[in-house]
Amino acid sequence: MRRAFVNPLKYIIIIVLFLCIFWGAPVEFGREQIFFHGYLIKKPVIKIGLGVNLRSINIRSSSGMKVYEVNSDYKLLADDADEVYIKGRREKLTEKFVIQVAQSKEREEAEIIAQDLRQKIEAKVYVAENTENEISGAFLVKVGDFLTRGDALSFIKKLNEVGIAETWILREEITEEESKLLWILVNDELKGLSDNAALYFVPSNPQSFLTFNGRDYRGMFVLKATPKGIVLINTLNLEDYLKSVVPSEISPYTYGELEAHKAQAVAARSYAIRFLGLNKELGFDLDASPKAQFYQGMDAEHPLSTEAVELTRGEVARYRGRVINALYTSTCGGMTEDVENIFTGPALPYLRSMECVYEGKNGWLLKSRNMIEPIHVNGKNVIPEIAFLISLKVIPPEINPEYYREEGSFEETTGWINKALDLLGRKNEMFTPEASPLNFVTLGNLIIDAFDWHNRVENLLYDTEKDYIMQEFKSLKAEERDRLAYLIQAGIFPSSEEILDLERLLSRGELAYCLGKVLQGYHNINHQGIFKSLSNNVIELEEEKVKKQFQLSPDIFLLRSNGRDYFFSPRVYILAGDEVRIIERDGEARLLEVIYPSHTNIMDRSSPFNRWEFRTSLEALEKRINQYYPLGELEDIIPQRRGKSQRVVEVLIKGKETQTVVKGLRIRRVLGLRETLFVIDREYDGEGRITHFTFYGRGFGHGVGLCQVGAFGMAQAGADYKKILKKYYRGIKIGQIR
Repeated sequence: MRRAFVNPLKYIIIIVLFLCIFWGAPVEFGREQIFFHGYLIKKPVIKIGLGVNLRSINIRSSSGMKVYEVNSDYKLLADDADEVYIKGRREKLTEKFVIQVAQSKEREEAEIIAQDLRQKIEAKVYVAENTENEISGAFLVKVGDFLTRGDALSFIKKLNEVGIAETWILREEITEEESKLLWILVNDELKGLSDNAALYFVPSNPQSFLTFNGRDYRGMFVLKATPKGIVLINTLNLEDYLKSVVPSEISPYTYGELEAHKAQAVAARSYAIRFLGLNKELGFDLDASPKAQFYQGMDAEHPLSTEAVELTRGEVARYRGRVINALYTSTCGGMTEDVENIFTGPALPYLRSMECVYEGKNGWLLKSRNMIEPIHVNGKNVIPEIAFLISLKVIPPEINPEYYREEGSFEETTGWINKALDLLGRKNEMFTPEASPLNFVTLGNLIIDAFDWHNRVENLLYDTEKDYIMQEFKSLKAEERDRLAYLIQAGIFPSSEEILDLERLLSRGELAYCLGKVLQGYHNINHQGIFKSLSNNVIELEEEKVKKQFQLSPDIFLLRSNGRDYFFSPRVYILAGDEVRIIERDGEARLLEVIYPSHTNIMDRSSPFNRWEFRTSLEALEKRINQYYPLGELEDIIPQRRGKSQRVVEVLIKGKETQTVVKGLRIRRVLGLRETLFVIDREYDGEGRITHFTFYGRGFGHGVGLCQVGAFGMAQAGADYKKILKKYYRGIKIGQIR
């Protein structure tokens, strides 16, 4: 009697245990912990789909794992396995295509639209609930099914004829057979698996981790059959998940500001909490792709991002008590957009258009009385090198252009070189050259001998390169030829085509240019970092995360660079967060260069996608568009309506057969653009027909919510993460998960 009572009780306990652990637990933060046979995962727990419709799966462990087969009962298949291989029957999937013609927040309204359409066309029309995106309408009106995309494209013409202008083709998968786990190879033993079984992979100790497809993961794995095939699920603590998501979404290498990563951590945590259970029919919450949040396991983790996650532990953004849908975009291009203009759904009060500027950002006007007019030597503007050497006190503070057009002397040149060596702390007692005519050959010998670059010449240049570079100067001695070849390839000397006459005596401008290039290769003689503030003629600079202060010289040079040329200015307006380079000598900042200024106060100006252009032929764009809409020959693309940020939110695409209006985020996909913030230039042939389109745009992504590069810019300017979040999400409150 006792045995008959114990067995049912055991099954009940097992079922309750699994339900509590994996499917029924409310979100609680850190107060409780869950166990699976002694393995602890702190709450809240998140389940991430690492792969869907798998067939062959290889899982490894860093220091052993337990493997369980779970059905109505559970069975321990391995107690301390290092590696297992699982074979399953993959779902045989085929595809169908349907046409989305409308969406609505209310089912009743969607049904009315569907009923009206059924009276106009002979095709299947139905309403389906949209479970993927709560921003768009919750109920979709669909037409179909179609066996091919081409069939769907052809039917769009009929929909256009009855007044349906806005359509979108959806691809859907159809399952033809049931997936199943078949067998597992563990500890060199092949074992069959029972029907409807799931496999649990549990690290043998808390420090161990599991590996799938070359990536390491915290937590445990579950492998199970679902309506879309065999799925591998990573079950782990939410905070551990974020340690991978945050650096995957905003690079700690390119955008290494702690406050920006803290803002990203709160946004990513809010998004994850909001969408727990999004893929519950498959047994997980979110997938690992950028479509949800980019998750790459432990390999993506970085100390900066981990610190950001830990410092904001449990914090989420709420609007009127509910965790927000914390959308974020890479580069907003200067202004975010109202959510309903991009995702064609209801307006959300916290996702409104917002200019990407920091109202609390400080700016200063720097002035200088020290100017150098452009000095061109052999077509090159040599003032950056001259100002560089003057600031370092290597050459006299002469700013008269005529001085640099005059021939230099041997003694003068060796004096400059000796001052440069003193500056570097590299006094060369062996550098005692004999006077020679000051041409490129002589200067090359002086530089190589003075700075002891003989190893560079011998080891960093191949014979074929020497022959190629110096093919016009075959009469030179081998040693002189090799030295000149190295200096030309290193960018210190002009090219061999520019040198032409090796006997020509050099001007002071040429000497200054070459010596300046030499010294610019020694990075320890300048300071480069982020400008923070100016007070009482003292600049504060953050260099490699260390704040340093420099007294401004009354004779400071002020420069701007745009990546191609340099400009001296008597006045420079500089913002906190700008990147600068400072030359300091005798305790004074003698040269300040503002690097790559974009002449804007927009916070995402450091992004390579702040401005972009894309040129394409009419034929290439026509081919792309006709994959979505049967327009025939493309005639033109005409923006119809713009949002608050000037993004194109409706565009008319005219074809020879018909035309269509595309709205919101679909514009980006149909046209193949980085963003929808763009204008169009057209090129024409001799008969006035369009041959090419050039899109000039700003931004990268969808343009709604938190601007990630903008957050970085705000952090550089001194904003903390809460100011950043409240800037991009209007009216929110930040607090702990309850």
